[in-house]
Formats: sequence, structure tokens, C-alpha cells
Amino acid sequence: MKTSPVPCRPQDLGKFEIVQRDGAARLGRLFTNHGILETPALLPVVNPNILTIEPRSLWEDFGFKALITNSYVIWKHEKLRDRAVNEGIHELLDFPGVVMTDSGTFQSYVYGDIDVSVEEIVKFQCDIGVDIGTMLDVFGRPDMTREEIEEAVQLTAERAKPSLKAADSRIMLNGPVQGGLHQDLRAQSAKMMAQSTSGHNGFSVHPIGGIVPLMESQRYRELIQAILSSSSNLPANRPMHIFGCGHPMLFPMCIAVGADLFDSAAYALFAKDGRLLSEEGTHRIESMKEWPTHSTHISGHTPEQVRSMSKPDRTRLLAMHNLEVTQRELARCREAVRSGSIWSLAERRSHSSPYLREAFLEIINGQSDPEQPSSIRMQSIIRSTDPVRPSSEPLSDDILSRPHIIHAKSLLLQRWRPPGSWHDGSTGPPSRVIVMKDGNPPWRTSQWPTVQRALAEDPRTVVLIDTQIGLVPFSLEDLSPWCRIEGSFGQKTEDAVAGHYAADLETMGLGAVPVLVMRPEDAEHEQNKSISDWMERCSLVDKLAVLCGVSPTIGCEITNGVRIRRSNTNRPVNVYRDEAHFLSPRLNDGGISLALEGARAIHNSMKLGEASDVVGERKIMNRDHPGIPRVTIHPDAVPYVGAGRNVMHGFILKADPWIIVGQPCLVVDSDDNLIAHGISNATSDEMELMLKGVAVKVRDGALPKDGANNAAIDS
Repeated sequence: MKTSPVPCRPQDLGKFEIVQRDGAARLGRLFTNHGILETPALLPVVNPNILTIEPRSLWEDFGFKALITNSYVIWKHEKLRDRAVNEGIHELLDFPGVVMTDSGTFQSYVYGDIDVSVEEIVKFQCDIGVDIGTMLDVFGRPDMTREEIEEAVQLTAERAKPSLKAADSRIMLNGPVQGGLHQDLRAQSAKMMAQSTSGHNGFSVHPIGGIVPLMESQRYRELIQAILSSSSNLPANRPMHIFGCGHPMLFPMCIAVGADLFDSAAYALFAKDGRLLSEEGTHRIESMKEWPTHSTHISGHTPEQVRSMSKPDRTRLLAMHNLEVTQRELARCREAVRSGSIWSLAERRSHSSPYLREAFLEIINGQSDPEQPSSIRMQSIIRSTDPVRPSSEPLSDDILSRPHIIHAKSLLLQRWRPPGSWHDGSTGPPSRVIVMKDGNPPWRTSQWPTVQRALAEDPRTVVLIDTQIGLVPFSLEDLSPWCRIEGSFGQKTEDAVAGHYAADLETMGLGAVPVLVMRPEDAEHEQNKSISDWMERCSLVDKLAVLCGVSPTIGCEITNGVRIRRSNTNRPVNVYRDEAHFLSPRLNDGGISLALEGARAIHNSMKLGEASDVVGERKIMNRDHPGIPRVTIHPDAVPYVGAGRNVMHGFILKADPWIIVGQPCLVVDSDDNLIAHGISNATSDEMELMLKGVAVKVRDGALPKDGANNAAIDS
């Protein structure tokens, strides 16, 4: 990386934009005076007195766009202090990218009290031109008493306002979260730091502090608890920084629960001690015959040759390896977010260490107390996760604990209803439930002949498929994640199956209906069009209900008389109503893509419905089926969005709290008139707070294409 960074626009300074996400994991852009920092990212710790790797090399050779150094160390060193004040921190370090500084809090943890005031250290960071400074917080050690931790939290909060006042918008400032091992104090600290202001100035980034001792002793379970409980009260429009975390093994799990930034000197400290970092642990080279991990820096040497080097040369070589491995794992994490597989990556990494595995199991099994801040935060992570994705689902012992699968199952159990009428025109409750066992996806191929004969035999039959993640109605046989499981389907025991049937059937309102278990048969069959058409319409109604919150009653009304266009393989690809394109079933993941006619029909039905409940100040039909979520936009944005432009953060007045990232939503004005429809790119909390980036990816504007709106498109 040879080019110098371009400063962000003045109006964007300090803003944070979410570009892509997978649940709490997110790819972001933090706008600074020395370029846009893309997250998740690690900031290598640089000690200006001991340069194991030169900062310029970090920029040019390893691609690090930011680093962190200690302002207190520079302040204490007269020559460094004078140079930093006269030349600036970037010139002192010879680093063109983003420079963050720590305040001396960690030195106070290691050495005791430090001789600098709260305002003095912030003003010094301003004077030397850092991009992101850090206030002088109070380090809360895990071995402190609750009373001592309470005092640390309170004193840190009291220092927030004078620190922000000293910064005076000259630099972005870190607002650390303390709280030790006490989840309630972590949540309290996060709330106080998030709300701290001086004038219009607030913190730009929130580091999670006081956790280095946990990582040093591999107390990863308590580390993750601290991260979850702290983030439970942190605003979505500010990055979360994990202070002192730099081992690649920890990145996937931390990113999966919302970490955006890391910093560490581990690359140099471990190298000095003759240790290699890898994605699965740490390796000592003292008795090594072959490399257990790989990088371009060690590939030309044998372990014996490296051991024979002088200590400075050996340390530098191992540090370069450690940096390369660090960047490689971060790139792998970012790509996992893009592909929707960050949780699977965290699963795999959790097996690298028994302590990391313990932490992972703590997350997926939940807390003993659901009211704990970490449990509340984990529930919000599940709700923020798109339940549908086209990627495969590798089978593992942890499959039922993946957030998007938990979310998908909860939506199914909450929103799916048995059919109100049957393919022969009859009505009434189901007379039986048939559970289809065995056969691999696509089930329309392996099970449909048997299902069709069962429906012909008794039209009032509910057909469910037994999958590795629970029962799913046959009308949703092509819906991810149920249809995407990759692995053997013969691993479940009969006892486990029976127990799972009882729980799911009861929740689905079928607990009292007789159950018959069937397996696919290979007999020839003749296609029954009335049964096929009925099942396809059930599929449309059920997907609208489960994914969009449309009540089955409304779903039946708006899909009455639709016409379906099919592919060459007889799959439904487009649905028409009155010759207008209504929606399209997606072949890659089983979801649905609304067309403008479909959005209008659903919106009209929702407005005509008689409200019986209120959620988030929005009248709804009922809590199980509140309707497609709506995003209300500012009048200034109406002509642009109505012409087909995306909804940008900063132009949103409110959003329904049941909005699901990655699923359809409606865009309306203050009078609930339809302006557009599209796919949500953010949670309702993010829509309330974010000021940068796309909030809704608009599929089509709903306003007439008149001159004003054509001008909006062209602008």
C-alpha cells in the first residue's frame, strides 16, 4: 500500500457506516481525518521506543490502515514529546494512516498511579494530532471487589464529560466501558458512557476495557460475557473496540458477537518469546522440527534455521509471520460475514481450545438467568440475523444454536398456521398430521409422490417434514435453512425424534391431532393438478406469514386467483395477479421477492385491517402477524425514494421494531402512504441512530414517474 489516505469529508468525520452484516457481525467504515478505516480491523500496538516492525512497513507491506500507540509513553519521554508536538504523531511514527492513542490507563494497571490529569492527557493527544484518542478511565481488574469495581465505573463516568470537553471536537475520542466481571455494572457503564456528552460532542468509539487479565489467563467465557453485557447498552452507530485482544483464534467469536476493532502487541511480544501465532493456537519453536502453520515469511526457513538466528532477527521474522496470520484471519472473518458463515467459522475455531469451547457453549446455551444483560444482548443478536440465506448448512452438534436457525425456527413456530381450507374445498381443522421421515432435499423430488397420495387419501392432512433442525411444513420444503442442511440424515435417534415432535407439534397448534410417520415410496404417480395448485398457494401464504408477518387470512385474500409462471423444470418463478407481477419465489433460498403490485396489495390490506394491538407506536393486526414492517421517511427523501432511490440513514423518522434484516419492508411517508418497497439493511435501532449508509435497499418506487420524480432519479 503506497498511496497516502484521503481525509474524509468534514461532515462525515466520526461517522460509522455498516456496509454488510451477518447478525451482530458487521463490515463497517469509520470516517477519519486519515482515511476511511474498514472494519473489522486490528490496530497493531506500536511502542515508539521499541520498533519491532516499523510503522511504515505495517502500512506498505502488511496493509494495516491504522495502529495504536500510547500517548502517556510519548508524554513521559521528553524527546518524543517535543517531536510529537512539533511534527505531529503521524510524522513521528512515519505512518500515514489512522493513529489511535491510549491514555495511560493500562500503565496504571501495570505500574500503579500515573502522574497526568484527565484533561491534560486528552489535550496532549489533541496537540499531537491523533485521529482517535482515549480518555483516562479507571481500570477494573477482575480480582477487585464489587465495591471497587462500582467506584471504577462511577469515576470513569465522571471523567467522561471533562474529557470530551478537553477534546472539543478536535479529535475523535474513545469512551471505554468498565465493570469487571459484573454484568449489571458492565451494562450500567456502557449506558453512562454512551450518554456522556459535552455540548454536541460525544464518544466516537467504545472500547471494552479491563479484559486483558481475562485473556492472559484464558478466561474466555468471562471475556465473552463482558463483551455481550457491555454491548447490550452501546449505541449501534459507534464501533465496539476490544482492548488488548489480538490473538487470531479469538477474532471469529468476538466478531460474531459484534466486535469491530481490536488492538494488540501480541504479534511482537509472542515473537520475542519465540512463539508463532496461528488461527488455532500458539506454537513454541524451541523444539519444532516442521512448521505447524504457514506464512510467506517463514516458508523459506526451517525451524532450526530460525532458532539459530540472532534474537533481533528471529523476533522480527516471527513478528512478521504473526502479522501475516493476523491479517489472514481477519480477511477470512470479513469474507465469512459476506457469505453469512461467521457463526460457522466461530464454531470451528471454538474447538481450538477447551477454554474457547467453554466460552462458545456458554453463548449458545444461554445464561442461567435470561434477565442477565448478556442473555438480553444474545436475544437481540438472534433477532437481528437474517433467517434465510442461500449457503449450505454444515451439520454439526452446534447446528441448532446458530442464531439464524434459532430465528428461523422461532418465526416458523410463531407465525405458521395450519391451512384454513383444503384442496377439495372443505374447511375445518386438520384430521391428521403426517410426518415425512428420510429422503434428502429437494423434498419435492424425494417425498412429493408419497405426500400427494396422502393428501388425495385425506385432504385434511397437514404434512410436515422431519429435518435435522426440526419439523417444517411441506409448503416450505424449499425454504432455507431447512432445505440447505449438508450432512448425513441418519444420525438422529428415534427417542430424540419423538421428543422433538411433541414440542414442535404443541407449539404449532397440532398437539392434539393424530400423528402418522411415513417414509417416501418409489411408486409411480400421476400428477394431481388440484393438489399441486393448492400446495403452491399454501407455500405463498405460508412464506408471506413466516417471513413478512402477513396474517394467513390476508395472505389467502391477496393470493386468490393468482397465476404462476414456471421454469423449464416446473419451478414457480413469477406470480401474477390481474396480469400484474405480484411476487417471485426465489429458487436459491426459497424466500420471496415482492414486486410493486404485491407491496401495494399487502399495504392496502394492512391499512384496511382493524387494529387490535399497538407495538412501537404502530397499530397492528396482532403480535404474531404484525404485517410487513414499515419504515417512515422524512418528507425531503420522499421524491427520491419514491422514484426508486435507496433509503439512506439520517432520513428515517421511525421503523417498526419487528423489522428483519434481509427481508422485505415497506417505505411509507408520515401519513402511511406507500412510497416504495425494498429489503431492510438495518435493524430498527440502527435506523434510529445511524447517519451514514443504506438503510433500505429499494426494489421499486411507488410514486408516479412524473417530471419531479424523474429529476430525482437523474440527480
